[in-house]
Amino acid sequence: MHAYGFRQKNQVIFTEILDMKEKARIVFMGTPAFATASLKALHEAGHDIAAVVTVPDKPAGRGQKMQVSDVKNYALEHGIKVLQPEKLKNAEFLEELKSLQADLFVVVAFRMLPKEVWSLPPLGCFNLHGSLLPQYRGAAPINHAVINGETLTGVTTFLIDEAIDTGNILLRKEEPIYIHDTAGSLHDRLMQTGAGLVLDTVDLLLKGNVQVISQQELLKEGEVLKPAPKIFRETCRIHPQESAENIYNKVRGLSPYPGAYFVMQISDTEQADIKIFETEINPMHTGEPGTLHSDGKTYLAFNTSNKSINIKSLQSPGKKRLTIEEWLRGNKSFSLDWRVI
Repeated sequence: MHAYGFRQKNQVIFTEILDMKEKARIVFMGTPAFATASLKALHEAGHDIAAVVTVPDKPAGRGQKMQVSDVKNYALEHGIKVLQPEKLKNAEFLEELKSLQADLFVVVAFRMLPKEVWSLPPLGCFNLHGSLLPQYRGAAPINHAVINGETLTGVTTFLIDEAIDTGNILLRKEEPIYIHDTAGSLHDRLMQTGAGLVLDTVDLLLKGNVQVISQQELLKEGEVLKPAPKIFRETCRIHPQESAENIYNKVRGLSPYPGAYFVMQISDTEQADIKIFETEINPMHTGEPGTLHSDGKTYLAFNTSNKSINIKSLQSPGKKRLTIEEWLRGNKSFSLDWRVI
C-alpha cells in the first residue's frame, strides 16, 4: 500500500492506492478531434484505456445520417469499450464506471461532470484546457485568445471540482500565438501540445506527491480575468465601425469555424450575410466605415474606423468558400455602391 499525495494550500492530502504503477488504467472522456489526440497519445504510450465516455450518436446534415464522435471512432478502431450515457448521473452508468476499476479519469473537450463521476477514481480526475488557466475559462478559449489579439497562450491540466475550469492546476505549457495564426492553426498546435501535457500529467500522478497550485495563486496583482464563453452568431458579426486591428483579429479567431461575417447592403431592400475567413489590414484607404474599394478583379476592401480591411477569402450564402478573385469573377452585379453595414 502506497501513499499518494496532493500538496494543496501548504497541506498534503494523502490517498492510499494499491500499487504505484508505470502505466495507468484510465477512463477517457472526450468528443472531438482535439480530444482524440490525447486519447491516441495515452493509448500508444501503453496505458490501459478501460473505456472511453463520449456523447451519444446524433443525426446531422441534410441526410440526417448518424454522426459519431471522433473519440468514438478512434475507440472502435482500436477495440476500446465505448460508453455513451445520455445523463452522467444515471445509476447504471455510475455502476459501470465503478466496475471498470480505473485509477484515473482523463477529460478533454467533454462536458461538466457531476461530483458522482469525478470523485470516483483513486488518482483523481483531471481535465485538459486550451489556455493558461486561470485566464480564458470557458467553452472557447482558443477562439477568444486570438480574437483578443493575445501573443501567448497554452494548455493546462487541472483537477476537476464543482465549478467550471476552476480546479487546482497540475501542469501548464505555453504556446505562442503568431500574427497570422487562425483559431484553426492554433487549435492544431495546442491539440498536439495538449496531448503531450496529458501524458506528462498521467506520469506525474502515477509517481505521487503531486504539488498542485490553486488558480488564485497564479493571478498577478491587478490582473483581470478574461473569459472564454461559448461563441454565438452575434459574436461572429463584423461591424465596420470597429478598428481594423479588432476586425483582423476577430476574423482570425473565428476561422475556419464558425466564421466571422459582415452584412452587405446591396440595395435599399436587399442585404446578404457574407462570411470572411482571411483578411489583411490595409492602411491606404480611410473614410466612412463600410465604404467599399475594389478594382473589380483582384481585391476588395472596406473602410473601418481607422484603416481598411482587404478581404482575401469569403463565402456568400449557400455558396462555397472562394478567394476574392474567384468571388469577383462570379459576381458580375457587384457594385462599389454596396456597403458593409
